[in-house]
Amino acid sequence: MATSAKKPRNLKLSLLISVSLSIAIIVILLWFTLTDETLDQLASASIRYEFFIAAILVNIVYWSMWGARLKVLSDAVDKTVHISWWEATKIVIANLFLASITPSMAGGEPVRIHLLTRDGLSTGSATASVLGERLLDVIFLLVAVPFAFYVFKDRIEMQLISYGLTIGIIVFAVAIILFAYAIRFPEKTKGFLVWLNIKINRLLKRPKEKQATVVTRINTEVDNFHESMVFFLTKGRRSFLGAGLLTVVFWLTGFLIPSLILLGLGLGPHFLESYAAQVLLIIIVMMPTTPGSAGVTEGGAAALYSVFIGTSFLGIFVLLFRFITYHMNLIGGAIFQYKIFRSLASLSLDNSESSEK
Repeated sequence: MATSAKKPRNLKLSLLISVSLSIAIIVILLWFTLTDETLDQLASASIRYEFFIAAILVNIVYWSMWGARLKVLSDAVDKTVHISWWEATKIVIANLFLASITPSMAGGEPVRIHLLTRDGLSTGSATASVLGERLLDVIFLLVAVPFAFYVFKDRIEMQLISYGLTIGIIVFAVAIILFAYAIRFPEKTKGFLVWLNIKINRLLKRPKEKQATVVTRINTEVDNFHESMVFFLTKGRRSFLGAGLLTVVFWLTGFLIPSLILLGLGLGPHFLESYAAQVLLIIIVMMPTTPGSAGVTEGGAAALYSVFIGTSFLGIFVLLFRFITYHMNLIGGAIFQYKIFRSLASLSLDNSESSEK
């Protein structure tokens, strides 16, 4: 009972911290950048509200492209289970709530895995689909990083964000190494997870019956995961390549949102610079820092975009950018997660197990 009561408290705390940090940094940016001159420029400039509406619609398209990619991967790992595009898109939107209030968006993965298993996939296959998404994201972003550095090499003192980028790239590299290790050495992976489970059980003093259940589950799901990932790299290469193409379209669609906001403010799209800035920002955001990387994202966006749009409209730009790409995701995710789970509480192992029975 204490554990179940603790979850909603932790959820509320994460939500409060993430939203408060986001709003606080935006208010600070507005305080320092919103001047009388800016207000005069806003009054005299022809604000194009249709571009703001287009940015919102593009964010919805971004969700749907994510859903399409998840469908391709999940259909590939288990051809006996058919998940529709709309069902996959609902899973994606539902995952946005926990993703938006956890570091590195890590809270979204358990939601997607849980809902895929509820739709018929084994936990190992669902995990393979979700981690396949992560792998494709990492590949795309690592390929894009040199382009982003090239665009910004003469435009910004890279020391300002070098620490964040360095940590972000290290996290990516470690994730790839662990991912490859799990595929190459499934038995050693099982041994490590069982050892970790024993340590946790001793700490939490779990009953032996539950320990045995978890060990059995580890062995089964690591096998499922290994088989699914080997499938992606062999027989399922065509599906993996198709999902890779969707990954490129998915990210390029999301990266278009800031340019539409800039057009709405009458600042010009700055397509090349904006796409490069988004790549660098994503690397920073993927670091495990604050819940939902709130505050970090606002500060990073301000540092990067100030290089080519100046400071007059910077606070307003960050406000609109974060409303569409963060607060809108948070609200949409909360609505869909509540409709699916009838609760906003985080998922537990017991929830996942009961859904498979």
